[in-house]
Amino acid sequence: MRTETIRLYEGREDVTLTTYLLDDSPELLKGGARPAIVICPGGAYLNCSDREAEPVALRFAAMGYHAFVLRYSVYQEGCGGTPDWTKPIEPKLQCQYPKQMREMGMAMRLIKSKAEEWYVDPERITICGFSAGAHNCAMYSVNWNQPVITEYFSETAEIFRPAAVILGYPLTDYCYMKESMKKDPMIGGLFSISNSAFLGMPDPGNELLEEISPVYHVTEHVPPTFIWATASDELVPVQHSLRMAYALADKKIPFEIHIQVLLFVLGFSFSRTVRIMLSKYKMDDTESSTQNISDERYMRIEAPV
Repeated sequence: MRTETIRLYEGREDVTLTTYLLDDSPELLKGGARPAIVICPGGAYLNCSDREAEPVALRFAAMGYHAFVLRYSVYQEGCGGTPDWTKPIEPKLQCQYPKQMREMGMAMRLIKSKAEEWYVDPERITICGFSAGAHNCAMYSVNWNQPVITEYFSETAEIFRPAAVILGYPLTDYCYMKESMKKDPMIGGLFSISNSAFLGMPDPGNELLEEISPVYHVTEHVPPTFIWATASDELVPVQHSLRMAYALADKKIPFEIHIQVLLFVLGFSFSRTVRIMLSKYKMDDTESSTQNISDERYMRIEAPV
């Protein structure tokens, strides 16, 4: 496996794309291209969680995918940790919307430009995110062919198109989130500082909240999507996943959704979920489903054995 951390901006160490490229082998693909997956960790736009980065990349690598971890612009600028939820934070312009989904565009463009060198099939690149990272992926899925991406980079839309989307406990409706957070002051405090980090203000108006809510922007151009969440998640309620599923269904986008009965632990990912599953529905089955959503029934990105 070849690993390399690539800085997406000159002069910034915090926004990077880390590669997990499987070595070619005469016993496997003999120089053939593999599907790839770009992983966006969560972290409330305050940080990028390590537990939703390399462990997930290695799990997908074991399935036969080339994997990439995108560490996008966040408030802590790669330093880790979370600011005090109970105190206001000073906004930073360099980590505000829409930088994060444009950085996904930068990652897609880079991977496709090196597809031949890296043995990546450019038609079989999936994006996968968790929590805030899933929000970024969902936003990208509804904007990859929009001027906010294409005109910004002065590129045609096709270079930015993902083959599929995987959303783990995604935040998809900020308007709903604003109302639901009123019930819990502690979680509401996190929502406020996350808004300050992502949007530059703790209490944005509904017009902006709707703009950054992918459920209101689903079109026929959204790729096939796999969603999974937990019914007991109090931080990002399961209603976000259900609302996204309804939006996809309304536009007849192929999708699959799995709702777990699970003891909620903030920031779990594939590897951790295996150990804390309480219900009879095993995460191993969900892992298989994320691989199956990539089969020829949807977008022909099946991984090699």
